[in-house]
Amino acid sequence: MSQRKSQSKSVHVDEAKADALHQYQDTEGHFSLVRNFRLADLVTIMNGVCGSFSIFSSARYLLTNDPDYLWSAMAFPLAGLMFDFLDGKVARWRKSSSMLGQELDSLADLISFGVAPSLLAFVVGLRTYLDTVILTGFICCGLARLARFNATVALIPKNNGGKAKYFEGLPIPSSLALVGILSYWTKNGWIAGQQGLPWGTTTLWGAPGGRGEVHYVSLIFACWAAAMVSKTLRVPKL
Repeated sequence: MSQRKSQSKSVHVDEAKADALHQYQDTEGHFSLVRNFRLADLVTIMNGVCGSFSIFSSARYLLTNDPDYLWSAMAFPLAGLMFDFLDGKVARWRKSSSMLGQELDSLADLISFGVAPSLLAFVVGLRTYLDTVILTGFICCGLARLARFNATVALIPKNNGGKAKYFEGLPIPSSLALVGILSYWTKNGWIAGQQGLPWGTTTLWGAPGGRGEVHYVSLIFACWAAAMVSKTLRVPKL
């Protein structure tokens, strides 16, 4: 009986996907993609907009050394989280979703909670060669975590409301905790150009200041990256 229900549900999902695909295929014109967006999709895109503004604000800080740009860069990911929460509520309110929604959500999350926090870490002082290797790994682990979620979400046990009971690995929006740490360091002047990052650096090989130098605090990002792609770490979903 359960197998029959599962097959029936699978057929229903396949039919829904086919209908959605026909919707995109049958709509023609230069702006047909935009016309097929749902309101929830536009809210999701605003998450990506916030992440992009954070990146450009970080770049402006590096050019001007104006702290207002740095604080803006730290605030925009928080605004992105607001839109990340809001898009699901809008989809349920409008009782409409699209095939693009899940993909848009993951791509926007990568910008706001992967790339933007990594660039913020670089801006405040994680600028050695090994620091950038670790930050690149952080972004790639976030990317892998989002891809795995999209591919395996159907396999995760659901509650009575149809939502997944837990996350496998840390969800990428958790990187806002790292942004909070960077904000605290900025407030206390523990950044590049002022007092410098806490705990300093160590040299794994070569001369100090060379490619083998790394900040101790980079290990926080390394551990966070490992937690995002962990298969055994299960975070209850609220």
